[in-house]
Amino acid sequence: MPAPQLVWFRNDLRVADHRALAAAAAAGPVHAVFLKAEAQWAAHGVGANRLAFLERNLRALAAALGALGIPFTVLEAPRFRDAPGTLLSWAQAQGASALHFNDEYPLNERRRDDAVARAFGEAGFAVHRYTDSVIAAPGTLKTGQGGPYTVFTPFKRRWLATLDLSSAAPLAPPEPQGPVRPLGPALEEAMTLAGAAASAVPAKLWPGGEGEAHRRLTEFLAEAALRYDSQRDFPAVTGTSTLSPYLSLGVLSPRQVLSALLAAFPDALEGSGGPSIWLSELIWREFYRHVVAAFDHVSKGEAFRPAFADLPWRQDPEGLAAWKAGRTGLPLVDAGMRELAATGWMHNRVRMAVAMFLTKNLLIDWHLGEAHFMDQLVDGDFAANNGGWQWSAATGTDAAPYFRVFNPVTQSQRFDPEGHYLRRWVPELAGLDARSIHEPWRYAGGPKAYPKPLVDLKASRERAIAHFKAHAAG
Repeated sequence: MPAPQLVWFRNDLRVADHRALAAAAAAGPVHAVFLKAEAQWAAHGVGANRLAFLERNLRALAAALGALGIPFTVLEAPRFRDAPGTLLSWAQAQGASALHFNDEYPLNERRRDDAVARAFGEAGFAVHRYTDSVIAAPGTLKTGQGGPYTVFTPFKRRWLATLDLSSAAPLAPPEPQGPVRPLGPALEEAMTLAGAAASAVPAKLWPGGEGEAHRRLTEFLAEAALRYDSQRDFPAVTGTSTLSPYLSLGVLSPRQVLSALLAAFPDALEGSGGPSIWLSELIWREFYRHVVAAFDHVSKGEAFRPAFADLPWRQDPEGLAAWKAGRTGLPLVDAGMRELAATGWMHNRVRMAVAMFLTKNLLIDWHLGEAHFMDQLVDGDFAANNGGWQWSAATGTDAAPYFRVFNPVTQSQRFDPEGHYLRRWVPELAGLDARSIHEPWRYAGGPKAYPKPLVDLKASRERAIAHFKAHAAG
């Protein structure tokens, strides 16, 4: 009987269209493994909501692998530096001949993976690595000068120009390799994550498993995708896919998304309507992964743009606490922060508004906002979260210029004109009409329990622009 092929699962928790799993299954019997790196996750700021979602998807993966007759083991490797020894000892005990895994791109993950590959190579094992979480592998898209892209629009043009739909086609799950394998109490216990129990987000909001991911994808393409260009910015409308948590853990692959999109809307690659705009969001996701892979300093917590690496920020613990609690006195900001606390997710338009309020109007360090989001988000993906925060703070690639500052009042007036989103998440304002709810402090009869704004929006905007301008001037 051939020696086992080992598949190391990470943020790719699915059995369909899994490059490493498919290749391993074609070479011999598969044994699957997942490493619990709880100390490392804590060091990376991964919060309870993300861990609870991870635990649900681990259990779904275990059931899917069991249905294919593939044995699945969960091992403790508290920090990434423990991965080589833990995996190698296990591989030797299995009598395996090869290790298969899909590449990840933040710096610590790349160092871990390189260390694992070295250890296995030195021990005589074959090591096979695959491009799986992106359609275009980092390093394959170059500017005319031969470097990585740092601006999205030319990156998108190049991505579309080089897209090979034949190589981007999703793969089927492997054939069953034996009878169904029950999970068993030892595996059930091993999949329990210590920090997950602290999550207050109801599990029913984010069920685990590939079936749920594909249900959401199918529903979005059938209903909201055509209107995505006109409705995606309205937080009270079900206008987005809510697939980001499933993409972030690899429960759904970008190839599966692209394939389903083009099956439903064959002209999405050339068009300009809702499906094409949504495709741009998938390409943004890839762009930020390419940035992380090409620029190590991003993974080290540094501003992408050197000009703002040492930008002074205000020390305002009370303002930061009010922002986190959704008690800033700005209804859109408070609605977004309360949505985040209750659901582990926030509408993307609102994410930009709350991030700009923190970094521009309050002049509080974007690192603190980035860390809070990682602590709260179900879809807490490093590349996307860091990219979004640096975009909002004007420190990143393709960033919003420092003089662009979203006004949370005009944003809610434009994108939540009747105040439905505000009333849902800031119930103190539920009795106000559609005019006064956006600026309750300006109208008599506003709720006494709701705070006055932390800052004057006009004055704080002018302060931020002057502060950034002075620093940029040196």
